[in-house]
Amino acid sequence: MATSSFYKPLFLVKCSIEKRPSYVSHNNSHHNHFNIPIASAFKKMAMIGLPEFPKIVATSAVRLVDVFVDSFFEFIDQPLLPSQNNFAPVEELGETMVVTNNIDGHIPNGFPEGVYIRNGPNPLFGGLKSTNSIFGKTSHVWVEGEGMLHALYFNYNNNNNNWTVLYNNRHVETETYKLEKQRNKPSFLPAIQGDSLAILFAYLLNLLRFGKVNKYISNTNVFEHSGKFYSVAESHIPQEIDIFTLKTLRNWDVNGAWNRPFCSHPKKAPGTGELVTLGISPILPFCELGIISADGKKLDHKVDLKLNRCTLCHELGVTQRYNVIMDFPLTIDLLRLVKGEQLIRYDKDEYARIGVMPRYGDASSIKWFEVEPNCTFHIINSFEEGHEVVVRGCRSLDSLIPGPHPSSNEFDCLSRCYEWRLNMETGEVKERSLIGPKVVYMDFPMVNENFMGIKNRYAYTQVVDPPASSTQDVPKYGGLAKLYFEESSSENLFMQGDKQHDEDPIRVEYHMFEKNTFCSGAAFVPKDGGVEEDDGWIISFVHNEDNAISQVHIIDGKKLSGEAVAKITLPCRVPYGFHGAFMPISFQASH
Repeated sequence: MATSSFYKPLFLVKCSIEKRPSYVSHNNSHHNHFNIPIASAFKKMAMIGLPEFPKIVATSAVRLVDVFVDSFFEFIDQPLLPSQNNFAPVEELGETMVVTNNIDGHIPNGFPEGVYIRNGPNPLFGGLKSTNSIFGKTSHVWVEGEGMLHALYFNYNNNNNNWTVLYNNRHVETETYKLEKQRNKPSFLPAIQGDSLAILFAYLLNLLRFGKVNKYISNTNVFEHSGKFYSVAESHIPQEIDIFTLKTLRNWDVNGAWNRPFCSHPKKAPGTGELVTLGISPILPFCELGIISADGKKLDHKVDLKLNRCTLCHELGVTQRYNVIMDFPLTIDLLRLVKGEQLIRYDKDEYARIGVMPRYGDASSIKWFEVEPNCTFHIINSFEEGHEVVVRGCRSLDSLIPGPHPSSNEFDCLSRCYEWRLNMETGEVKERSLIGPKVVYMDFPMVNENFMGIKNRYAYTQVVDPPASSTQDVPKYGGLAKLYFEESSSENLFMQGDKQHDEDPIRVEYHMFEKNTFCSGAAFVPKDGGVEEDDGWIISFVHNEDNAISQVHIIDGKKLSGEAVAKITLPCRVPYGFHGAFMPISFQASH
């Protein structure tokens, strides 16, 4: 990957999600490491053969370690370039603010009541930190900022036929967030990027002081299940939140039955409403799949997928009968870290495969399909068609995380829309780029959630602005795109008539923002009473870097290239973030 490399929001459907996508800055002089659930491995090692000490002794020992850290580690603010100003954190508002009078345009007919909410990193204490010590240097990366929820509330008053729109923001208060807030200073040593010896000592010292090797940064996605709402990142279990106040209520471990992280994009099974999730670990078992009941009260199925490596699984797919698992050669290996190498690494010479597993199957029931090596964090959709399982996603040509062998193309790590057709009878795989030879980088895909897991005609993505992104640690998204899966691009229609061929590039419609204006957290909002799949709107946070104004735009999903039907100016700046979602809620019924 090139020196101006990008990191996809790893635990983050940071997507339409966008992934989902996280991006980590690249420093050629240091090894890069990513925030992953390795605490269990260190905890198990720390527990072996250690006696239990009286509480006063343990407290004194922690204080001694604190003194050591304060004496030998220096926390330093990480500076931002002028072009990175909207990655800087903001303060909590502390109260909900009315923004109804700040609407340019109108809330369209058929727009549902509900909450548009987006997650994203918002580091404490003014920004991300680096440390210098006798062991070397370590530094935070953008993905590490504590999660902050930004929410817009759309409340329709039937009595006077008008809308009230409100905005609020609030941190996700994980255990480690509360711990640092109580100390009122940076406390966890950065343990993601830096010198390998310093990384190892950061893990150890964090574990000795806090019982955790790194912070729980619930900053990637927000999802709903059985009427409850959760913030999530791959590094930990989800946190339940109060959608009205944004208060963090509790960790969600499915009544004690789920003891590992969630992927950032769990999926509801079509027809049943069950929630399907994955959890990875750098120690065996590397990946487990779980199915949670539709009422959210119990774990109905949990199975070890028996992978022989820890693959970074940001997302999984579902169809009407199957679960879809992406096993690609972007892996976590503790031994590499111990040897002073990269904890997370992409190896283009290793195998890549997609697994199709019956909903309640086990490892032996998975049918694996070998595919060309790639990094895919975000799945657009997956569905069954005849004997095939079709998987569409945002696929990059090179590692999303810098490796020792950079690509000659600095943008190879960015994603393009792609399709795999997996024949369940013959084992045949057909792969193709959906956009054809035209180079358009897209990510954070979104579809009408009513079509998740079944065949769909449309999807939407955020579009990368490569020139604006070339000096960043993360891409900037200068527009939106609508994908027409059942229509060929106009040039092919002209050449071949109305018949679409399987290999034809699909039609793409664009909505581009004005110069130096970028979006994040776009989501599809289905129209109340809508009949067609694209009856609805795209809603997105949008920031203009020239005037530092943040807005929310509402754009017609049927006519994406048209002007926004509404632009809502917000009372404060909203930093770029990861995944957004629209939660339909009847406020009158709720009250």
